[in-house]
Amino acid sequence: MPLNISTFTLVDRPVSLREGLQILDRDQYRCQYCGLDGKASFENALVMSVDFVIPRARKGKKDPKNLVACCRPCNTIKGKRVYRSFEDAKTHVLAGRESLRKAWEAKAARSVAKASGA
Repeated sequence: MPLNISTFTLVDRPVSLREGLQILDRDQYRCQYCGLDGKASFENALVMSVDFVIPRARKGKKDPKNLVACCRPCNTIKGKRVYRSFEDAKTHVLAGRESLRKAWEAKAARSVAKASGA
């Protein structure tokens, strides 16, 4: 069990290994936000996790209806916000991924331009 460092008490794990594997199996190891296939490669499998649609920090329950397979980048983008629906969360995550992609592409293009101009 992990230790809550603010209260020095043991806390339950969010999801047990068995529960997590059941959720991943149910969702066929596919991120429910971006569609990443966790079975396509070892690297994809490494980033798969289970997400609380309504975060535990916002009183989300450990109920299979509130848990989805999710890649860690989407989980990070989603954060602890509460959304009106799963579809709203998905829209937010996909918009966040697109924004990050554009920023990365712009930075990569500047690096290439700088290298070719040097």
